[in-house]
Amino acid sequence: MSRPQLHQYTVAKASSRRWLYVLHGIYGTGRNWASFARRLIAARPEWGAVLVDLRLHGHSPGFEPPHTLPACVRDVLELSESLGRPVDAILGHSFGGKVSLMVAAAVAPTQAWVIDATPSRRSPGGGAARLLHVLRRHPGPFDARRDAVSAVEAEGFASPVARWLATNLVFVDAGYRWSLNPDALGELLADYFRRDLWDVIETPVPASEVHVVRAARSDILSADDIRRLRAAGVNGRVHLHELAGGHWLHVDNPDGLLDLVRDHL
Repeated sequence: MSRPQLHQYTVAKASSRRWLYVLHGIYGTGRNWASFARRLIAARPEWGAVLVDLRLHGHSPGFEPPHTLPACVRDVLELSESLGRPVDAILGHSFGGKVSLMVAAAVAPTQAWVIDATPSRRSPGGGAARLLHVLRRHPGPFDARRDAVSAVEAEGFASPVARWLATNLVFVDAGYRWSLNPDALGELLADYFRRDLWDVIETPVPASEVHVVRAARSDILSADDIRRLRAAGVNGRVHLHELAGGHWLHVDNPDGLLDLVRDHL
């Protein structure tokens, strides 16, 4: 039986000849980045954007274990081959940031953009891990979407986060349930936390650049991460940028992020 293929949404012009692959964060989908991609491609019409639903997310649910970052990389490379669109550049947010670094190590795109993600190994935790517990404690069914939103808010999450997570609800058997599989996503997150990808940063692939974008109101990048990124920048191919805003920069500061990527892509 053939392997499933990642779902993708393409933003392109007739003049698009180069391809930027965009990888969302955990619990997200490619369309989270649709507005950003449309504005970017309008400004840089020689580029097209491939917005990917990573395995177990959005319209890419039917993937078998192991659920690891290397498996995510293989999925993206197989999608690229199937579409006949090379990975000329790649942009990944949070969880997708680590995947983008691994894709960059495999195919040597001109650029890899890492949006508020650390290349470091970390102890499991933070909001992503807490949301796994929410999915397990409140599996549904819910009579209405607002009931799921209320359940997430009751666990201490802000309303925008709760409403965003609720985009992962599907109507099944007269009620709303999560389309997300917390056990499988837990495997992905565990692999994400244990991966150290500093080799990709400190010894970038020849002819490739790495742009790391730090959100000023986020603590994802530690002081040691920032020090190592600045040290890596002496080779002229690793760039650390800081933008005002929180972790979801494409929502908090879309204009700043757009200007940065547009001017450097």
